[in-house]
Amino acid sequence: MSAGLSKIEVDTTTLPAESERNKLRKHFGRFDILFFLVCTLVGLDTIGTVAASGAEAFTWLIVLAVIFFVPSALLTAELGTAFAEEGGPYIWTSRAFGRLAGAVNNFLYWVTNPVWLGGTLSVSAVAAFTTFFNDGKDLSTPAFYVFTLLFIWVGVLAAILSFDVGKWIPTAGAWSRFVLLGLFTLTVVIYAFKHGLHGFGFGDFSPTYAGFVGLVPVLMFNYVGFELPNTAGDEMTDAQKDVPYGIFRAAGLGVLLYGLPILGILLVLPVKAITGLGGFLDAIRQVFTVYGGHVASDGTVTLSGAGTVLGDLAAVMFILTVLSSGVTWIMGSDRALAVSGYDGAAPRGLGVISERFGTPVRVNLLSGVLSTGVLILAHQLTGGDAGKLFGAVLGLAVSTTLISYLGIFPALPVLRRKYPQVERAYRAPAAWPIAIVLTLLILFASVQLLVPGAPFDWFSSDFRPDGWSYSERWTYLLTEAVPLAVFIVTGVIFWALGAPTRAKTKKTAATGVTQG
Repeated sequence: MSAGLSKIEVDTTTLPAESERNKLRKHFGRFDILFFLVCTLVGLDTIGTVAASGAEAFTWLIVLAVIFFVPSALLTAELGTAFAEEGGPYIWTSRAFGRLAGAVNNFLYWVTNPVWLGGTLSVSAVAAFTTFFNDGKDLSTPAFYVFTLLFIWVGVLAAILSFDVGKWIPTAGAWSRFVLLGLFTLTVVIYAFKHGLHGFGFGDFSPTYAGFVGLVPVLMFNYVGFELPNTAGDEMTDAQKDVPYGIFRAAGLGVLLYGLPILGILLVLPVKAITGLGGFLDAIRQVFTVYGGHVASDGTVTLSGAGTVLGDLAAVMFILTVLSSGVTWIMGSDRALAVSGYDGAAPRGLGVISERFGTPVRVNLLSGVLSTGVLILAHQLTGGDAGKLFGAVLGLAVSTTLISYLGIFPALPVLRRKYPQVERAYRAPAAWPIAIVLTLLILFASVQLLVPGAPFDWFSSDFRPDGWSYSERWTYLLTEAVPLAVFIVTGVIFWALGAPTRAKTKKTAATGVTQG
C-alpha cells in the first residue's frame, strides 16, 4: 500500500483517478470551510416560504433542528474526517452501496444545483433588484434575461476559478449574511418600539400534522449540506481537524440565522401578506422605514433618506447571499460529478480536472448551460410569472435534493462495518439510530413531495400545494415524478458509460498498482 492512500482508496481507486487527483491543490482551510458551510446551509431564498406558514413554522424549525439538523451534523462529521477523499458524498455512497447506487445518487445530488441556480436563486435576485431599485416594477423580458444570465455566469465563473480565488465569494456571502440578518434583527427591535408589532397568540405556535407535512420538505432542504465541503476533500489542508470545527459551528449559526429572520418576518407582517418569493424582502422594506419612509394605510411601503440607502444596501447584500449559495453548491456538486467521472460512475469526459485552475471546468460549464436552459424554459412555461417560476423550480429542487440523501445518510454505519480499520478522528454517537432516523425523515419528506398528505388525505385542502386543485392531483404527481424518473434513468446511463473506466479499477487491483 503506497503512502497517502487509505485502504478504501487502494481497494477501489482507478488509474484515471490517480492522474486527475494530482491536479488538485490544497488551499481549503478551517475558516474557508466554516464560511463555505454558512453559505451552504443558510439560504435566504426560502425564508419567505417558511414564514408564510405562520408562527407554527418557527416551532417546526426548532423541532427539526433538534431531531434532524444536529444529528446530521454528528453523522457528517465522522464521514468527513474518516473518508475525506475528493468527492465526499459520492465516495461515501458508492463505497457503501456500489458504483451504480453512487452514480444515480450523485446525479440527483448534482442536477439539483444548476436547476436551483437557474430558477429559484436567479429569480430571487431579480425580486431583490426590482423591489429596491425598480420601484417594484417587473423587468422587461430582455432586461430580465440580461440580469439573470449575468447572475448565472458570474456564479459559474467563480466555480471555474482556482479555489483560492473562487472561495472569496462564499466568504463574502457569509459576511453578507451576518451583516444583513443582524441589521434586520436589530431593525425589527427598533420597529417594535416605534410602531408595535403584528400580534399572534401563543397557540399560533402549536404544531399540527398539516404544518409538518407542508414545512418538513423545505426545512430539510434548508438543513442539509454539511457534507458539501468534503466534495473538495483532497483540497483541504487538515480535514480531520477542520471538518468537525466547521460543521459544529455552522450548525449553531445556521439555526440562529434562520430562526431570527423568520421570527422577525412573523412579527412584522401578517401571515396572509407573506409570499414565498418576496416575504423577506417585504419585511426588510417595512422595518427599514424607521430610518426614513412610511407605510401607507393600504400597506404600501415607501422608503426615503437613510431608509432608501440602507434598503439599497440590503438588496445588494441579499443578491450576494443568494449568489454565494449557488456558487458554493455548484462548486461542491460539480466536484462530486467530476469525481464520479474519473471513478467510473459517469462519462470519463466529465471527470477531468483543469491543469490551470485545479477545478472541473467541463462540469462547471455543463452546469452553466443547464442553468441557462432551465431559466429560459421555466420563464417561457410560466409566461414570465416570477412567483410561479419560483414555486415550480423550488419544488423540483427540494424533491431531487432530499432524495439524494437516501444514499448519503445510511452510508455511515455501512462504511463502519466495511472499513473498521479506517482511523476516525471523530466518531458519531449512536450511528445506527441516527442514520435510521435521518433516513426515515428524508423518506417521509420525499413521499410528501410526490403525494402530499398520503396516506391519510392525499391532496386534501390541508395538504394541497398552493395553486393546485384536487382534480389536478395526478397532474401534480406527474410534474414531480417524471423529472425524478428521468434523473434516475440518466444516472443509470452515466454508470453504464463509466464501464471503461471501471475496467481500469480491476486492472489496478489485479496488478497491484497503487500510484499516488
